[in-house]
Amino acid sequence: MKYLLLIYNDPAEFATMPDADRQRIFDDVDVIMKELTESGEMVGGQALAAPSQTKTVRLRGGAVAATDGPFLEAKEHLAGYLIVDVATEERAVEIAGRWPDARYGAMEVREIVHTSGAEG
Repeated sequence: MKYLLLIYNDPAEFATMPDADRQRIFDDVDVIMKELTESGEMVGGQALAAPSQTKTVRLRGGAVAATDGPFLEAKEHLAGYLIVDVATEERAVEIAGRWPDARYGAMEVREIVHTSGAEG
């Protein structure tokens, strides 16, 4: 089953961390990424640009309106994502729980729905 792991963090908190703490986060991510790649569970993933570079698009009255910034005002923002192919939801939750942002922000785990509408 494929799962989307959404990574949420607070860039202001990250910016104020000591260099050693930031490096520990990068090191932890490297370990998890290597493990997922070697096990074949890693499908893909990317970091996302800062919220200041976000556009929110809405269709109102037949007109497209694009505004700067994310849809919601929040301290945490969607910073990136992973797609994993794992045997169980519990494994996806385990991976999300090990991701450093789970300690400082949050991780959201969602099963990817096939185009047929069936999950899995």
